[in-house]
Amino acid sequence: MDQPDQRAELGEFLRTRRARLRPEDVGLPDHGRHRRVPGLRREELAHLAGVSVAYYTRLEQGSGHNVSAEILDAIARALRLGDTETEHLNHLAQPRPRKRRAAPRPQQVRPALRTLLDAMGDVPAYLVGRRQDVIGWNRPAAAVFGDFGALPPKERNLVRLTFLDPATVELFTDWECRACEVVSNLRMYAGTHPDDEQLSALVGELSVKNEEFRRLWAAHTVGDNKTHGVKRLRHPLVGELDLSFETLALPDDSAQFLVTYHAAPGSPSADALRLLSAWSAPAAAASAAEPAAPVTAEGRPPRPA
Repeated sequence: MDQPDQRAELGEFLRTRRARLRPEDVGLPDHGRHRRVPGLRREELAHLAGVSVAYYTRLEQGSGHNVSAEILDAIARALRLGDTETEHLNHLAQPRPRKRRAAPRPQQVRPALRTLLDAMGDVPAYLVGRRQDVIGWNRPAAAVFGDFGALPPKERNLVRLTFLDPATVELFTDWECRACEVVSNLRMYAGTHPDDEQLSALVGELSVKNEEFRRLWAAHTVGDNKTHGVKRLRHPLVGELDLSFETLALPDDSAQFLVTYHAAPGSPSADALRLLSAWSAPAAAASAAEPAAPVTAEGRPPRPA
């Protein structure tokens, strides 16, 4: 995405955030059937932000330049943006100057991190890099999510798998929530890496192949990778799994996140994790760069999710 594209992204983001606000949400009268657009009008938003209608219109049309931090803060407050959305707005409105630079090197997993992944016992864990590429994982993660090593490196991507791998729909009980999560995280990444050609290729491929991805991408929802919570999975071997997850940012690489899953001690999910760890072959250990790929009883490698 070049700079003009990023200004277009800014306009689309502002329009989608404006459309979700109702007049009564911001203390304005609602004239009901006389309202021709969803959400607030440009005039109303400009009034709330304390800027001229012409100025705000130029921003939405992608022709604004040198937007001050004070104006962006005022617009963010008027749109009722959260911290993550405000950060995304600033990235879009104040893009860094483009520099000619070589393509980034493939991300690497530090040897100590590989050792840590393998030492985590019954705790499934994987390392996520740029664009939500999976760049490292351990044997329990392979047992729960499938062997990422059985896939070409290009396909080891959480977003791509969520929308193009049918096994993911079966694994995640709340697949819709999972889909929204990975897309909103990818949107946040796109705001800070507008020149990432691999990102453009990924978005283009998914937009062509999956209608639900196109819909979610057009919604311009942004999210933060640094999350925690509970995932309910429907594993083909052990049934339902309730796993708590933690997403940990690495101190020496802001583009890498360690995601761990664990079950409550003594729970059926903890017993199921131990069973999966016992059943998985040692060859499935996958924290190495090119780990060996296990094969199913039908002679096919399992598909990760």
